[in-house]
Amino acid sequence: MDAKLLEILVCPICKGPLFHDKSKQELICRADRLAFAVKDGIPVMLESEARELPADEEVGS
Repeated sequence: MDAKLLEILVCPICKGPLFHDKSKQELICRADRLAFAVKDGIPVMLESEARELPADEEVGS
């Protein structure tokens, strides 16, 4: 994931910052506890496609 792109991308719901989980290839919004998939280097920023993070799932830093 390009660092410049990551700097300008925000959560489509709350407009908050996103964390890139390289191991899972996801962009994570900690505030909304949603994970957006990155497919072939392209973030899928649709709320309907986001994965809800369970309460017990650790969110990296």
